[in-house]
Amino acid sequence: MIVLALVVLAGAAVVYAYVQLWRPALASTPMSFTIAEGSGLRAAAMAMRSAGVLRDAEPLILLGRITGAHTRVRAGHYELQAPVTLWELLQKITRGDVTLSEITFVEGWTLRQWRAAMHAHPDLNRDASPQGDSELALALGLADGALEGWLFPDTYLFTRGTTDRALIVRAHRAMVEHLEREWRARATDIAVKSPYEALILASIIEKETGRAADRTLISGVFHNRLKAGMRLQTDPTVIYGLDSDFDGNLRRRDLQHDTAFNTYIRAGLPPTPIAMPGLASLRAALHPEPTRALYFVARGDGTSEFSQTLADHSRAVRKYQSGPAARPSGSAAR
Repeated sequence: MIVLALVVLAGAAVVYAYVQLWRPALASTPMSFTIAEGSGLRAAAMAMRSAGVLRDAEPLILLGRITGAHTRVRAGHYELQAPVTLWELLQKITRGDVTLSEITFVEGWTLRQWRAAMHAHPDLNRDASPQGDSELALALGLADGALEGWLFPDTYLFTRGTTDRALIVRAHRAMVEHLEREWRARATDIAVKSPYEALILASIIEKETGRAADRTLISGVFHNRLKAGMRLQTDPTVIYGLDSDFDGNLRRRDLQHDTAFNTYIRAGLPPTPIAMPGLASLRAALHPEPTRALYFVARGDGTSEFSQTLADHSRAVRKYQSGPAARPSGSAAR
């Protein structure tokens, strides 16, 4: 046992001397390498040698075995900004000090816009196709097979090679957590009867809000209309229902085009959310500002004019909207 211990100590001393006195010859510019999922230390060292990080893989493998670190290698994409010792390199790949990529999903984006952003990101692998959205939604427990609205807008950090499916699952989990928490803290006497109805309403509020300060008041208008049995008559739902037929100009005939999302024709909430709402809109949907207003119209500067009566609303429309095709958001039927 004493001899064995001496041999181990001698080997460790040799490795230590190598680490201290012989540093890998790295380029002065940043270098990167990727350790594949399931790789052991040997496979990781070979990947680093192929990337030019190591001239010889064996010293790193030996150091890993002596220290027991060979079982703790973590997959991912790594970047080196300056030369490192073998010990520092081993520490890096066993800590999982990977280089993270990021992607930002904006509040109010639709699923189609999320898809476009993921498709364009060079560090994401495409694993979930748009054709599989219904299947993915069902796998996430969404009975109607609709992903729209169920992904939480945020900036997400991820390792290179992460799949878009994995990112969708993370964003869905985040939305579920936020929605459940906000639903538990909801105000009393609100018009929405379930978390999903709140999610739908929040998505409409998100698309209708030009100024953050108006968000809860817009919510109050919609709650009032729902309680009174009035149609919501909100343009963003019509636009969503038109899908690719919308050319950026909402016309009178579009308001008469019947889709499941046309709230000028159909009463109540649309069947699904129309976008991914952020946390502020979720809270606004569940905490509407007390108001007697039933109408609002955009002033053109990001704010809205709110009215209690159709007569006042009509005057506001004449003041802030012009042209035969002008359409106020949240307006009543004429």
